[in-house]
Amino acid sequence: MSSGDWISTSMPYVAPGDGTPSDMWAAEAAAKGRRGSQRIVHAGEVASSAEVAELLGVPAGEPVVVRRRIMYLDDQPCELTDTYYPADIASGTGLAGVAKIPGGAVRLLAQLGHTGARIREDVQARMPDEEEREALTTGPGEPVLRLTRLTLNHSGRPIQADIMTMPAARRRLRYEIGIG
Repeated sequence: MSSGDWISTSMPYVAPGDGTPSDMWAAEAAAKGRRGSQRIVHAGEVASSAEVAELLGVPAGEPVVVRRRIMYLDDQPCELTDTYYPADIASGTGLAGVAKIPGGAVRLLAQLGHTGARIREDVQARMPDEEEREALTTGPGEPVLRLTRLTLNHSGRPIQADIMTMPAARRRLRYEIGIG
């Protein structure tokens, strides 16, 4: 891992702070002297895949809202992020559109009455498919990390599922866990 690699932490992205910048990714990158940006490539309702349906606790094929983004660090693609929401929460809201959301999606969810109480993350290393390899400009034989983050509310209902794919060689994931 070189000094130019990115260390990712999840906490800034899961709590709707009052002072949260409108683009948390850009703010985090700027704090480290880098330039972070994103491009929303699709937003709206889609039929849920079996994986997304299981994550969100809905029947496979049921409509869900997705926001698909490519994240950039210093103008280089560094992550593919698909964020899914149950349709009854997100349809007809800014979560279903391509415009940036002032304060971010987590804050908008909170304003809609849906706050996260528990997060579950799973990380898997694997080889990218051709579409991922092209989008992330990875070389042949270069693996990716796939991070799946599920946000549940206080009653245990899934309110958001993120599926992120990033080049393994350029990323380190950091988890800080408070005890007692």
